[in-house]
Amino acid sequence: MATSTDRHPLFIPLVLVGGLIFGFGLGYSHMARPEVVLNFLQFEDFGLLFVMFGGAAVTGIVFFVMPRVLDRAPLTGDPFERRLKSFDRNVLIGGAIFGVGWGLSGICPGAAYASLGIGNVTILWALAGMFIGAYLQGWWRSRATDGVDPSPTGAD
Repeated sequence: MATSTDRHPLFIPLVLVGGLIFGFGLGYSHMARPEVVLNFLQFEDFGLLFVMFGGAAVTGIVFFVMPRVLDRAPLTGDPFERRLKSFDRNVLIGGAIFGVGWGLSGICPGAAYASLGIGNVTILWALAGMFIGAYLQGWWRSRATDGVDPSPTGAD
């Protein structure tokens, strides 16, 4: 696996450009507005569903085609392969917490930054909650794994 020093010099700039395009797309499609997301969750507006299906379709095509065209990722040099992760209690609990946070705030992490970019300053409360939650999860996990090797598994 490539380390950060083995990566192509354009890796970070392209990641930043990709993030800007993603954020612009969220802002342009109004998916960075919490009221649009909340209307979707209340079954009043299904525009978000089309955005999700569009993203899933493009991702599915790329995941199917790229390993047949290239043997390695162009910027990282990593081989294309499936990364299987276990489906355990942590995934269920994390998904439930994410869902509750999404339902309460009407925003997910990626869209929160885009929402801030379109001038929604009150989204800082949701961003603060995300950072606090991530910190507490890291603290809890490090406390629970004292004496255990913290190196990532093969699936990470």
